[in-house]
Amino acid sequence: MTTPDPDGLLAEQLLRLTRRVHRIQKRHLERHDLGVTPAQSRLLRTLAHYASPPRMADLAERLEVVPRAVTTLVDGLETNGKVRRVPDPANRRVTRIELTDEGRTTLRELRGARRSAAEEILAPLTEKERQVLGVLLDTLIEGDGGQRC
Repeated sequence: MTTPDPDGLLAEQLLRLTRRVHRIQKRHLERHDLGVTPAQSRLLRTLAHYASPPRMADLAERLEVVPRAVTTLVDGLETNGKVRRVPDPANRRVTRIELTDEGRTTLRELRGARRSAAEEILAPLTEKERQVLGVLLDTLIEGDGGQRC
């Protein structure tokens, strides 16, 4: 008889929770009819953290994806009027990505959709359990050297 693997169980629980969060977030995005995918919403949120429009390579690095993935996301967001490509004033070979007014509006609506999704996910927990979970998640997140998206 084999001994149960508690770390394996935790890993499976984390993966299942991640999939559940993704499903719920996607449903809330669709309910709010924002016309963006979860990956596009992550790019918009990341873009909002920059003081000036970043290069595609900067976004790829921050999102920890290959540059081609960012190109595809930006193409979709640009088609929907949420971002635009702008030339770099210092180097005409460089293209930067900036939020449009519609993109900023979508970002505000995304925050509401994310809050709704978080409320649904956290509904079974008491306030104290939410606080403990927050501390535990911070510990896990900071375990990778403190890098955040």
